[in-house]
Amino acid sequence: MSTTENNAVDSNHHADDHHHGAPKGIKRWFLTTNHKDIGSMYLIFSLVMFFIGGAMAMVIRAELFQPGLQIVEPDFFNQMTTVHGLIMVFGAVMPAFVGLANWMVPMMIGAPDMALPRMNNWSFWILPFAFLILLSSLFMEGGGPNFGWTFYAPLSTTFSNDSTAFFVFSVHIMGISSIMGAINVIVTIVNLRAPGMTYMKMPLFVWTWLITAFLLIAVMPVLAGAVTMVLTDKYFATSFFDAAGGGDPVMFQHIFWFFGHPEVYIMILPAFGIVSQIVPTFSRKKLFGYSSMVYATASIALLSFVVWAHHMFTTGMPLAGELFFMYCTMLISVPTGVKVFNWVATMWRGALTFEVPMMFSIAFIVLFTIGGFSGLMLAITPVDFQYHDTYFVVAHFHYVLVTGAIFSIMAGAYYWLPKWTGHMFDIGLAKAHFWLSLISVNVLFFPMHFVGLAGMPRRIPDYATQFADFNAIISIGGFAFGLSQILFVVVVYKCIKGGDKVSDQVWEGAEGLEWEVASPAPYHTFSTPPEIK
Repeated sequence: MSTTENNAVDSNHHADDHHHGAPKGIKRWFLTTNHKDIGSMYLIFSLVMFFIGGAMAMVIRAELFQPGLQIVEPDFFNQMTTVHGLIMVFGAVMPAFVGLANWMVPMMIGAPDMALPRMNNWSFWILPFAFLILLSSLFMEGGGPNFGWTFYAPLSTTFSNDSTAFFVFSVHIMGISSIMGAINVIVTIVNLRAPGMTYMKMPLFVWTWLITAFLLIAVMPVLAGAVTMVLTDKYFATSFFDAAGGGDPVMFQHIFWFFGHPEVYIMILPAFGIVSQIVPTFSRKKLFGYSSMVYATASIALLSFVVWAHHMFTTGMPLAGELFFMYCTMLISVPTGVKVFNWVATMWRGALTFEVPMMFSIAFIVLFTIGGFSGLMLAITPVDFQYHDTYFVVAHFHYVLVTGAIFSIMAGAYYWLPKWTGHMFDIGLAKAHFWLSLISVNVLFFPMHFVGLAGMPRRIPDYATQFADFNAIISIGGFAFGLSQILFVVVVYKCIKGGDKVSDQVWEGAEGLEWEVASPAPYHTFSTPPEIK
């Protein structure tokens, strides 16, 4: 039996259970090789992690609500900032995008399933164990990892507690999962496209994921190398990062950020893909500049490998190095700007309707652009000496990752939920979720720019009284944003349980644009948009 037939059997949702006695109930979820089941498990897992990571952010903001030490010890505060970062990056954002890829990529390219269904199951099921290991360290003697999610040496190699081994092991498992997922995406897209589906006819979400998958395979081994060196420095008397033994602590930063910078693009490229699917649908127009979007995505991915040391301007680099990384970082804003202009041009003179996915997408475009501008500011070497390690940096990357990556995940979830469940979600509740999130997220992160410019350092549980008012506002925004996300769970739960049945054309007036994804020609090749009702 050929691979394709195998997959067809796999993706046929256990239709012939009575012949084979295939597993039912909970066992089905453990053993499933169906891309939709696995996609759903990734999405549910990332939602759970989103709330666990969010709870840690609540602890951080409760501590910073007033100056002085209120509710937690400084060491526990550092454990919270560390694990919050790790969980949000590796547990919430990345698995959510992998879940969306599992669900949508086979359907968008007309494939029966993912190319490697058993590996797909395996790459998901090792994730809960990775995070169980990481979270369990918080309850052990000495507490969890307390050296920041970037685990800089010599902090992580000398001054940390004994949770380092658990942290390293869990990161290895996350990396293995990511690499397997990426291999699966690449093999699926390269080998299982429907006849006539050329590369330049693939929907943009498929393109962004193909490029993201190559990034993952390139940088995950670098992270594995960095954590292994940290492990041997701490427990096996090596001195990779110890100057006394001939090592160099700055080398750690080079290795880490060579992984870390492409990693942040891994977390935003699929978001670009989602927004590039949604904006044309609700503009009733094909995407403006399809091929330039593909080339822009590839350019961003390539450039992401030559900007890593912009995280290290204050480490005493040679001037030539600082100039090189400054100019490369500014260069990366060009293809990013191309994408933003193309989305705006797609909406320009379109027949727009503001459905919930479109609202999240427009918020994404505006707020991600703010994050991009603050990133451009951080790229200016002499200016970065002032910004470095302040809340300005925190504001910058949260605009990119919360109003960027997470808003796009919300947009994608609302966009495809009717397709996944056959039901329309509660639009009133979903709009309430959007507006509450939009307002609170800006109350939460915008004032951080100001306290950062004024010199408030990040990762510190106490601060000067001059920052008290702004921090109170920031914390209120944080609690409001966290509580707003409960609405999202309610909307999703209600939608899965029932609701109005949807037609093939879920988003009325956008017929044939997005829901024809399984046919060989994706919607951007249609010559004329359908008539607007």
